[in-house]
Amino acid sequence: MNLQNKTVLITGGTGSFGKTFTRKILGYGIKKVIVFSRDELKQFEMMQEFDDSRVRFFIGDVRDKERLRQAFDGVDIVIHAAALKQVGACEYNPFEAVKTNIIGAQNIIEAAIDRNVSRVIALSTDKAASPVNLYGATKLASDKLFVAGNSYTGGKETRFAVVRYGNVVGSRGSVIPHFLKMKPTGILPITDERMTRFWITLEQGTQFVLDSLTRMRGGEIFVPKIPSVRIVDLAEAIAPECRLEYIGIRPGEKLHEAMITEDDSRRTLEFDSYYVIQPEFPWWQNESEQTEQGSPLPESFSYMSHTNSAWLSVMDIRAELGLGAEAVHASV
Repeated sequence: MNLQNKTVLITGGTGSFGKTFTRKILGYGIKKVIVFSRDELKQFEMMQEFDDSRVRFFIGDVRDKERLRQAFDGVDIVIHAAALKQVGACEYNPFEAVKTNIIGAQNIIEAAIDRNVSRVIALSTDKAASPVNLYGATKLASDKLFVAGNSYTGGKETRFAVVRYGNVVGSRGSVIPHFLKMKPTGILPITDERMTRFWITLEQGTQFVLDSLTRMRGGEIFVPKIPSVRIVDLAEAIAPECRLEYIGIRPGEKLHEAMITEDDSRRTLEFDSYYVIQPEFPWWQNESEQTEQGSPLPESFSYMSHTNSAWLSVMDIRAELGLGAEAVHASV
């Protein structure tokens, strides 16, 4: 999709993704970027980073549909990144997670249709596939709402799609900042030595959202092909001198993450660098005829972090994090 002279709104726009995405799209000739979030301090701090008159800031909460309707006036594209994302926080504050992640998703959909927003992409998570925690369950519900939202548009041009990917390297919710913080103590807490996770950088994540914005017809869940890492390899890459202390899996955690389940795979197409989970709605047949043909997946296929075909070694991880051999040895 051509972003020239478009107005883009990012919910949760003061987060790691929002900042990176804002910085990227400013080079695409856009008319305006609206950063929509509820934290005035984070907005103030972000204002200091972006000296560009095209970047505007709106205080608001996705729980407030009327405020969303005001903010969406004249908006062409919405990137929905706002969510309660901490697994533990959602486990112990379930009502709040539902209000933000599920009711907030419904509010986004209804406000976007009301205001004739052209395209909406919602950011999801691997935890939404076969969820075992409340965060994943609320994001699964959110994904289904955004896919079904295409049934509610009537004659309007608003279209909804979802992007699902794994842990984002360097984001505030990533384990990497925690490992770096703990490094001087000489001990790294590890939940379980068998644990694996998908790996994607902020730059890769933002680019995938832009690519999906161009590809979407409405109703798809886009999943990138990305590598996996072993948690013990990540610890070794960051702090080889540290002793590992196994603390056990926390409430709501999995040993391994999934992005495409066996049941999803029956309606998933594979492309060179990504997958598309297609919606199970009658209108999709007409939409799918407009897309390039992907390849069906084999029977019983699943896309799991521990059975992934692509892995990052300890040296690969260090290269991704910009940790050269000199930096690693200097810390020993």
